[in-house]
Order: sequence, then C-alpha cells, then structure tokens
Amino acid sequence: MIALSLAEIATAVGGQTYDIPDPSVQVTGPVVIDSRKVTDGSLFAAFVGERVDGHDYAAAVVDAGAAVVLASRPVGVPAIVVDDVQAALGALARTVVERLGATLVALTGSAGKTSTKDLIAQVLRRKAPTVFTPGSFNNEIGLPLTALSATDDTRYLVLEMGARGKGHIRYLTGLTPPRIGVVLNVGTAHIGEFGGREQIAEAKGELVESLPADGTAILNADDPLVRAMASRTKARVLLFGEAADADVRAENVRLTENGQPSFSLRTPSGCSDVTLRLYGEHHVSNALAAAAVAHDLGMSVEEIALALSEAGTLSRWRMEVTERPDGVTVVNDAYNANPESMRAALRALAAMGRGRRTWAVLGHMAELGDEALAEHDAVGRLAVRLNVSKLVAVGGREASWLQLGAYNEGSWGEESVHVSDAQAAVDLLRSELRPGDVVLVKASRSVGLESVAQALLAVDGDNVGEVAAR
Repeated sequence: MIALSLAEIATAVGGQTYDIPDPSVQVTGPVVIDSRKVTDGSLFAAFVGERVDGHDYAAAVVDAGAAVVLASRPVGVPAIVVDDVQAALGALARTVVERLGATLVALTGSAGKTSTKDLIAQVLRRKAPTVFTPGSFNNEIGLPLTALSATDDTRYLVLEMGARGKGHIRYLTGLTPPRIGVVLNVGTAHIGEFGGREQIAEAKGELVESLPADGTAILNADDPLVRAMASRTKARVLLFGEAADADVRAENVRLTENGQPSFSLRTPSGCSDVTLRLYGEHHVSNALAAAAVAHDLGMSVEEIALALSEAGTLSRWRMEVTERPDGVTVVNDAYNANPESMRAALRALAAMGRGRRTWAVLGHMAELGDEALAEHDAVGRLAVRLNVSKLVAVGGREASWLQLGAYNEGSWGEESVHVSDAQAAVDLLRSELRPGDVVLVKASRSVGLESVAQALLAVDGDNVGEVAAR
C-alpha cells in the first residue's frame, strides 16, 4: 500500500485510535486479512467469521510486525476501531485510489472475467506498472484488498467485479471508481439467484452507468444484451467482437492443430496477427476485450498483438494444460463452471483432441435454479455432438443429468458413465487412460474436481488416491 500514517487512516475510515502512542507511524506493508501473511508495517483487518474471529489474533500480528489492527473493538494493541470493518476497508481503498491517480479498469461478465483480467494486466504492464485482481478476488473484500496493494508507481489498476445481485457492482464501483469499464457477456451464471438473463444484464450494466463522461465503456458487440448497454452510459463507447461494426475486431479466426486461437486483430490504428498461447476459441473474445482496453490507452496494434501472443495463464485451474511423460494431456479447468464456460471448454477439448481420444470429466454447475436440469442435460448432449470420446459425470443428481443428456443424445452406452465422487473418477481414469489421451476436468468450485487433475498429474502412483481425497 502507499504509505499512510495511522492518523490518516483513522480519518479515512472514520475510526477511533486505541493504544497508539504515535499516530504519525506509517503503514508501509500490505493490508491483510490473514494473520499468516502479516509482514513488517502491515495493517491487519480483523474480520469476524463463522469459525474464526480475527480479533483473537491481534496481539500475535503486532508481535509479527503489524503496525496496526483495523478492528470493531479495542484489542489491547495499536488499533483503529470502527463500526464495520468491511465498510472501513472499502473507505480506505477509496482514499488510496483517489491519492494514487492511477487509471482504473474494471470488468465484469458472466464468463471469462478472470482470464480477460489476466490478459489485460499482461498487456498493460508492458506500458506501465500495473496491479490487478489476484485470481477471482472480486467481491466486497477482495476488491478493496486489490486496490490497497497498489504502490506509488502504479499507473494501471485492473479490477474484476463480480455480482450476485442487483446493486453489487454499483457498490464496488463506489469503492474504486473506474475510468474504463468492460462488459464481456451476459450468460446464465448465477441465473438461479438473479431470476433471468435480463436481470443479469441489469446488474452487469451498473458498471457502465458508473463511468464518467471522459471514460470509456468497452462492450461486446456480439452479445445483444451487452451492446444495448451503450444507452446506459455517458462515457464513450468502444465495441469489440467479430461483428463487422466492432471497433476492435477479429478477422480470419482459426485454431492451430493444438487448439490455440489465431486471428488478425484489427483496431482503428491498423491490423496485426495474433496467435494466443491459451486454448479454445472462446479466448478470442477475451483477447479482443483486452485489446480494446490497450487501444483506448494508446498502445499500437503491433504492441497489443505481440503482448497478447506472449500472454499466458496467470490464475490457477483455468484451462491449465499439462502433458504427462506418457503423452496424456490434462486440462485442469476446475476452478468454476457455468453453462457458457462449460460449452467453451468442451469445444476447446474437441479442438485439442483432433485424432486423439478425449475425456470430459465434468461435475455439476451451481446456482442455476430452475434451469439446472435443462442446462446439465444440454452440456451432456453437446459432449456427444462434439464427438468427445468419453464423458465421466462426477457427483450426485446434477451429474446424473449430464450423463443422461449424453446417453439420450447419442445412445452412448458405455461411452458415458456416472461416478459418485472424485476418487471413483481417478480410479476409472487410471485404469483406462492411454498415451496420447486428452482429459478435461471441469465443474463448479464447490465440487473440488481439481483434485482429479492433481491426482492424474501426481508423480508417484501411490500418491494418487491421497491427492484425490483431499
């Protein structure tokens, strides 16, 4: 974090100081909520969780070097006490970004947020120091923590914004007001909580409504619900996509023999070729969104194309491709899943597996509400249409819907199977995988299917069951 005195922080968050002999002492280290991550000069924010109360660690974090504890009650060590620690963290983030003067880029969407955020960050950091959301740390706590990790030399702050209901993104943009806002798509992720795609669009559009008149709304021209958000912002609108009228668009899209997208990137400043290191055609749209941000910030099309072609995966368990010594390729995309990302992953598997046996190890997609049966059935059917060699549906009721969809689409019989848990999936794969096979592992985060991918990549066979059980 930029250096701030304890007195300045207390003023920013509207808190009272306790047990602080010298208010001029500065916080020079990171702001953390995990006592294990405290370093010299840190600010430790004490949250009260279901099982752990951060206030109980106050003395330990100060002993470890923390300058102060942000708390909701006095704790016997230097503390700034507030009514609401989460709200205070947000207020501190707002103070920091205002002092920093960096350009804030915020993005949202139903699918692809984290991958796109990673691409934007990798492109922009070629231009100037850039701080970006780690993983998908995109909620009311994660976003302020990201903003507070900026330092004096930070020029770009790239922030992923998630939403589980109306008003969430409006709240986040109030903490960290963006100048550039990117909306990727409106899909069915969390549709059970929102009630419908129109309601999702209403919530996602809060991002462009927050932009200033001298800002830029970067919208997906290929998604009608996103394109329509142009009427909801006073900012300049820049369209990206494959549509003919997109300002930043992809032409001649094709896949390499490994399933990596290649295309001609066209911006208002010219055209240049891109071949991504990422897997799957769905990353073309993500790359175009990143290119639109970079173009808006003055980068040339040649600079953008080179940066995109060299960019990799920064966040774990998102289309992580690893080839084992025996030639089996494991695609770990198990961080999360929704119908859009599941379809994209299956298409990527089909592209990667040309001439090879392909396995789709899939678990349930959460928070789909009344659409759950239809969406799981549709994913199972798509696996058949894409000629995936074998579907392994892992888990309970929703997994059975995946398997049933596949069976009904193609009468697969033994080509689709339903297993109870990750260990059963590992046992099946260990007995049937052959050199050269390609295995996709994907499900909602709560399923924990990353353990299957980890088990398949374990060096010691005796360790496989242990990894899968964790």
